[in-house]
Amino acid sequence: QVQLVESGGGLVQAGGSLRLSCAASGSMFSINVMGWHRQAPGKQREWVARITSADSINYADSVKGRFTISRDNAKNTVYLQMNSLKPEDTAVYYCTADSIGVSFRRYWGQGTQVTVSS
Repeated sequence: QVQLVESGGGLVQAGGSLRLSCAASGSMFSINVMGWHRQAPGKQREWVARITSADSINYADSVKGRFTISRDNAKNTVYLQMNSLKPEDTAVYYCTADSIGVSFRRYWGQGTQVTVSS
């Protein structure tokens, strides 16, 4: 089992920045990919960014150039630095941890609210 706890959400004006953190614990040896997803009101949950155990990084086109994912292995923490925020970035942001082996399993955090005012 893996537990994920997000923090760092809040209210920010358009153009501002926030940094989200995701503290992971449990059976982290089984985790290959850490990532962030988000869900805006009335919309489907969407993928935002991911970082693999080999430090390969990918971003959704909607956040590329504005968001940066990183991690601190010593702290088992993943970060999402969000710059140049837009009102359309308003959503609940979820941290995820993927175990990719014989079978696939994704763990989810409880989510943290990010609200960007115009």
